[in-house]
Amino acid sequence: MSMSLAPDNDQPLLARLEAKLLAIAKTEGDFTTAIPALTVHRRNSVTEPMPCIYSLGLAITVRGGKQVTFGNEVFNYEPGEALLASVDMPAVSRVTRGSLAEPYIGIMLCLDTRMVQEMAAQLPLRRNRKGASQIGIRTHKLDPAILDAITRLVDVNAQPALCQAVAPLIQREIICRILVSDCGPAFLSLNEGANPGRQIASCMAWMKQHYMESVSIDSLAEQAFMSPTSFRQHFKAVAGMSPLQYLKNVRLQEARVLMLNEGAEAGAAGLKVGYESVSQFNREYSRLFGAPPLRDIKRVREQQTRQKQTTENPADD
Repeated sequence: MSMSLAPDNDQPLLARLEAKLLAIAKTEGDFTTAIPALTVHRRNSVTEPMPCIYSLGLAITVRGGKQVTFGNEVFNYEPGEALLASVDMPAVSRVTRGSLAEPYIGIMLCLDTRMVQEMAAQLPLRRNRKGASQIGIRTHKLDPAILDAITRLVDVNAQPALCQAVAPLIQREIICRILVSDCGPAFLSLNEGANPGRQIASCMAWMKQHYMESVSIDSLAEQAFMSPTSFRQHFKAVAGMSPLQYLKNVRLQEARVLMLNEGAEAGAAGLKVGYESVSQFNREYSRLFGAPPLRDIKRVREQQTRQKQTTENPADD
């Protein structure tokens, strides 16, 4: 699902932004900035498909190419294009174009729900028409004004005296420009008011925080003020999957983080995220990540080691 929001006159803006990001991401990896919501990402090669969760925010490709699979939908976004996630969305992501000489460069700007609601209250906005798609993720070509605002945000990151005061102003500007774009009505419907989309988004946020707990469709539907049947329908329209599939994705992602970052054993990680059966955890983990937990974690760590060696010894390639 792609929509053009801008004429093809953004190359100078992209080149300027790319130069600033390369100054931050001098090697392969993920880089935080002085602005907590803003991260920079560099990959020196194409990557294998990687299950992940996109949080509310704007993921922008500045150089190279990226592909994200969400349910049955496949999104490709090129330089100057972005993926807008209106809610926390499980997906499968991979870099499709990137090399040591021409690395993939991207940025992620997380958006704050309260800030979205605050800006929406100040703008005369179109609301989503009844029956319109409320899918929680989509790609689009960025308006040059948003690219310019992103570049100014990166500039402010390098100015500590201004960053704390000015960065929130630019973030508000970016949100306003998203809200008045073609994506605005659907984006707003999942982040404002008491409509079904917003109720589902709130339920998804609750599930992400309480993924260790045992939940039922009936209790989730009651929380969303819907019948179980209506809840399932609205949930799939937003998330592209059933509520239980969404919960399973969140649990498995969290278990992977525990094993990678904290060295947790597979069985312990599965039980900690809410699984009652280690064998069931292993089966569902293999289905999502393509390998059993131990083999998958070993594969990821070997890949990280290779990437580090490539970065430290570029002349060897």
